[in-house]
Amino acid sequence: MRLSIVIPVLNEVDGIATFLSSLQSLRKDGHEIIVADGGSDDGTAHRAAPFADQVIRCPRGRAAQMNAGAALAHGDVLLFLHADCLLPDGSNALILDGLKRHQRRWGHFDTRLSGDRSMFRVVEWFMNTRSRLTQIVTGDQGLFVERALFTSIGGFPVIALMEDIAISRRLKQVAAPLCLSAKIVSSSRRWEKNGVWRTIWLMWRLRYAYWRGVDPADLANIYYPRSSNG
Repeated sequence: MRLSIVIPVLNEVDGIATFLSSLQSLRKDGHEIIVADGGSDDGTAHRAAPFADQVIRCPRGRAAQMNAGAALAHGDVLLFLHADCLLPDGSNALILDGLKRHQRRWGHFDTRLSGDRSMFRVVEWFMNTRSRLTQIVTGDQGLFVERALFTSIGGFPVIALMEDIAISRRLKQVAAPLCLSAKIVSSSRRWEKNGVWRTIWLMWRLRYAYWRGVDPADLANIYYPRSSNG
């Protein structure tokens, strides 16, 4: 069994080499790294090239980028990973052995925010508990899925935001997820920059609006006020 790790990026030149360096042991074990660049103008693709099996340029937008990367993948299981997240040790075995042992077809890790503030531990608990109860996975939890299943459901819906929630809804109709208690470390930079309570309010406001049927493009304009990829 082989993993294909698909990483959507946009203007991540400052940290991309360090991030990809953390994945090289997986690459040495035969797993695949695909970087899907959504039009970076800071040299991200060039900097990533020595650390990846494939670096592709594709239309901007996480859903489109992840679909493009998945289309070129050779692995049995796809792992979608943000460039500001760090996998736990032994992640390949946790995923591949876990899926086989529990007879599951997709899943995610629990999350730990990178900051040291005690409030982050509370936020993490609610995030992880919510995912386990709702079977809805967000992008910073390291969604993984059998490539065959991903293809059969049509991949990520190509929407400007909430693609992770949309695909979770599709996947849980097929099977329950494998929820790994090992934690993926997700950057707390957005929380630290915008404030914990303001970020919580923003996230729930966007989700409620999406549930009510608001166009994801309008939600993206709120989430990415300066046309950033996050």
